[in-house]
Amino acid sequence: MTYTEPAWAKLNLTLDILSKRPDGYHDLRMVMQSISLKDDVTLEETECAGIRVTSNFHFLPSDGSNIAVKAANQFFERTGLSPRNLAIHIHKEIPVCAGMAGGSSDGAAVLRILGRLWGDGLSQERLEDIAAGVGSDVPYCVRGGTALAEGRGERLTDLPPLPPCFLVVCKPSFAISTPELFSLVHLRQLRCHPDTAGMQSALEAGDLEGVAHRLYNVFEDVLPRKYAQVFDIKRVLLDAGAMASSMTGSGPTVFGIFHDRSRADTAWERLRSVFPQTYVCTPVGKVV
Repeated sequence: MTYTEPAWAKLNLTLDILSKRPDGYHDLRMVMQSISLKDDVTLEETECAGIRVTSNFHFLPSDGSNIAVKAANQFFERTGLSPRNLAIHIHKEIPVCAGMAGGSSDGAAVLRILGRLWGDGLSQERLEDIAAGVGSDVPYCVRGGTALAEGRGERLTDLPPLPPCFLVVCKPSFAISTPELFSLVHLRQLRCHPDTAGMQSALEAGDLEGVAHRLYNVFEDVLPRKYAQVFDIKRVLLDAGAMASSMTGSGPTVFGIFHDRSRADTAWERLRSVFPQTYVCTPVGKVV
């Protein structure tokens, strides 16, 4: 038997950095949103020893450094269940190194499959606790939907869903180093912070305009000039009629929120000719 699970990409509607922790991580506060861009993760129990990963992206690691393998190993270790021999295939559509949690979402999909197969009685909270040992974004990716993420990203609070809209998502050809961006953040010098409470209120009211007006990612304030294309993409989205635009995660992917499909398609056409990894997406609700 084979089991296939969607692994949804995520966007940051807000991203705020609150403080640096003694463990070297940062305390964050983020409003996260799943979108319809996805990978498909297929899992099969086999007779070959160990856990093997394949992908249509042949440059991805196939050993224990792959987050899907880490997730499976963590599941068996934390539950005390006997490890199984598994073949995992990841058909990727989410761009890599994009700030959209593609790898984390793949790991989360593996956890959801294993939880259904062998985690009888395993609670949602327990599965997310296991996910926290895999990576900071993985607990959110297990849950999905619209959520407030705090701490390293592992403390989650469900929020009302993002109102219906279209999201044009554009990843330029370069990658941005997350450690590099964190090294540039000097907390006392950050000029602005997201209005997280206002974002939550707008979601509760189903106010798409209010949500759009509160998109904010503090990483944009420290982005070096060599990544200026991020702001070029934002301008194209806004010129095409986006209500607002922001970078997601540590970038470089940029997205815009649109009321109607025709304007979203116009933005997609303008960007796609230069940036092949451009997509028109919709919000996705809570996964589990």
